Formats: sequence, structure tokens, C-alpha cells
Amino acid sequence: MSLVRQAVSRRTTARATNGVPTTVGLELGVPTVHRTVVDFGNLDHAATTPALTAVSEAVDKVQRRYGSVHRGAGYTSRLTTSWFEQARDEVGSFVGARPDDEVVFTRNTTDSLRLLAHALPRRTSVLVFESAHHAALLPWPSRRTTRLPVPASAHDAVSLLDQALERLGDTGPRLVVLTGACNVTGDIWPVAELAEVARRHGARTVLDAAQLAPHRVVDIAALGVDWVAFSGHKIYAPYGAGALVGRRDWLDQAAPYLPAGGATHTVSHRHIRWQQGPARHEGGTPNAVGAIALATACATIAANRDAVEAHEAELLGLLRAGLAATPGVHVHHVLGVSPDSVGVATFTVDGYAPSLVSQVLADEHGLAVRDGRFCAHLLCETLFDGDGTAVRASIGLATTREHVQRLVSGVRRLVEQGPALAYENTSEGWVAQDDPRDLTEPRPW
Repeated sequence: MSLVRQAVSRRTTARATNGVPTTVGLELGVPTVHRTVVDFGNLDHAATTPALTAVSEAVDKVQRRYGSVHRGAGYTSRLTTSWFEQARDEVGSFVGARPDDEVVFTRNTTDSLRLLAHALPRRTSVLVFESAHHAALLPWPSRRTTRLPVPASAHDAVSLLDQALERLGDTGPRLVVLTGACNVTGDIWPVAELAEVARRHGARTVLDAAQLAPHRVVDIAALGVDWVAFSGHKIYAPYGAGALVGRRDWLDQAAPYLPAGGATHTVSHRHIRWQQGPARHEGGTPNAVGAIALATACATIAANRDAVEAHEAELLGLLRAGLAATPGVHVHHVLGVSPDSVGVATFTVDGYAPSLVSQVLADEHGLAVRDGRFCAHLLCETLFDGDGTAVRASIGLATTREHVQRLVSGVRRLVEQGPALAYENTSEGWVAQDDPRDLTEPRPW
């Protein structure tokens, strides 16, 4: 049996302490180049989270009773439709939706922001910081979009936006694109203050909450924003669902995002009448299972928010302290030296390419981190020397103290002793020479 097959068949006791929700996959072991099998250390939550156990159980329940959504007379159709619409209410509640707000189900944050870009009234001017994730940076009309430079602090961000809106003046509809937590460094942005500046100038705001919603409370009314976009795969429901939540006027006035069945009210030879409300932009058969999974994740996180935040705060403190104490390691931020942050530590190691660091951590220590520019190239060019890349370790509910300690010791060992094997940089990335592992595994189907 290969090491991979030994690893995936390994079983350990699922971890659930202090009310922290559990995730699936906790039994996974992974092979290392040392011919050992170790507990998989997931420090890549900022990219994609594993499903919560509660989400997996809800999905299994739905799939046993699944039917077509809307207009079906059969029992499974009516049941699935009821759950789908209850999921809409749950997701809206999770981000503090106001009574007149719409909740439109999408594929992810990227799709949500693209939907809003599609719904912009003519001549809308858009302002967005260059530090934004590409999903928030790129969908807007280029001729009417102002990109603000990467700020040096939270105060600088507020000042830059105020000055930019003052220069823009009253030129028609205006939209300010805000980031809740930086996907590169985890820094939490001053959303309420930025939204207040936008309102003072008569502009609307949309919040990219993909990296914030899993870790901190997001409340549309309290923050003073007009729309919130977030993804299931960042919040422990990785089934291809996301949501755009907020004001209905621009959405109801826009042409349907997906002109198809479900978005239509009536179709005749001479006229098409489109739906109002969320259905207007949810053409085709919706991802009901994904929507219910997202709602389950939202309900589970909301019910255990204090435990989730305490778990992440403990691990983040341990992670940052360990990296800071390691010579030659540099932890990076956008908004000053040590801003409030979700569970992310992004770092570089003197003398080593970030891509090699992440591969060594994976091959030699069974750890998953991320390296690169993190779909935020403009920000990374500003933050990081060399090729503009870094290593990102992001903690979450599948991360344990042992994982964090293993990462810190792995980085320290790399600094002090170098890689355990020789690595060659190929077209497919770094490859360990004389790697004893058989990394093949049968397809799951």
C-alpha cells in the first residue's frame, strides 16, 4: 500500500473542544518525505475551508430528499423549495439584512460582485483600493473606475477615500468598493468609518466580506454599507454557493443577470416580463444544496461565534509570536505594524523563495499553506520585494495548536538547517529529489 493510501485510510479521534464546531476530514493523515504519516495541518483556510460536520450532515439530509426548486407539485420539490427559501432568510440574518434587503444566491463572492457590476446604473462612478482582491478590483467599468493607492494605515485609507470623493464631486451614481479583511495579510479594514465617508458624499458601498464573515460579525446596518458579498467556500460550506445581500433598487431595475427560466414571469411572442426580487437574477435551476449548505454554515458559526473567535485568537497569537521569534522571518501587514486581524500570518524568509518555503512545509511537515500573489497582484507588488510573492498561513476551525507549533518549528528548522532534501524548481513547481512517496491515488469515482 502506498503512503498516500495509508494516509487517507488513517483514523484519528475527531476534535471538538470548548464549543468549537468541527469540520470533516479531521481523520486525514498525509505522507512526508521522511516516510512518516502525520496529521494533515490545514493552514490554508483563507483559500478554501473544509466543510463543517453540521454542513456535511445537512447536505446528506437534503440529497436524500432533493427535488426541483419552485413550481414543483411533488413532495420533494415542495420540501426543497421550502428549505431553499428558509436558507435565504438564514443567510440574510447572518449579515444583518434589513427588512427591505434582497438576498441573491450566487456562485461565490466573485459572482456576487460581478452581478452588482452588471446592475450598476448608467454613468455610475466606482472607487476601489488597489489593495483589493481581484474579485473586487476588476469587474467594474474601467473608464469610470478610480483606483485608490494602497494606504499606509487605517487613517490613511479614510483620508484617501474622502479626498477622492471630494475630487470626483457629484457626477451621478457612485459606488465605493470596500474590503472587510485583507485576503493577503488578514488586516481588518475600518469599514464603518469608510462607509460613513461614502454616505457623507452621497455614495453607496459594497463590502467584500469573503475573508471577514467567517471570523467576525458582519452587520449591514451597523456598518452602514449598502451591499455585502461573501462565499460559502470561505465559511465552511464549500459547495459552490455565495450571496449578494443588500438594497433592491439597483438590482430590480437591472436586466436579468441570467435571462432564463426562473427569471421570467411571462413570455409571449411580443413581450417578456421578468421577475422582481432575487429570482430576477437567479435564472436556471439554482444550487439549492449549496444554498442550504451556506445557510447551515452561517447558522452554525453564528451560534458558536464566541468560541470560534476565541479559538482563532489563541492560535493567531501563537503563530505570530513563533514567527516573530524566528530570525530571518518577516510578517507583513497593510494597515500599519500590528493592526486588528483575522487568522492570517503572511511572511517571507530571508534567502528562500516563498514557493520553496511552502513546498518544504508540505513535503517535510505535512502542512498546507499558500504562496504567491493571492489574487491581489497590485498589493503584493507594493508589500513584497523580489518577485512580489510571500507565504500565507491562515488558521481556522480545522487548525490545532499542534499544527501551528509544527509550522513554527518547520520554518525555524528551514532557517537553521535548510531543506531536508534537495529541491529542483521545475515548470510544475519545486520537486524534492529522491522523494520516496508514491503520490498516486485512485479517482474517487
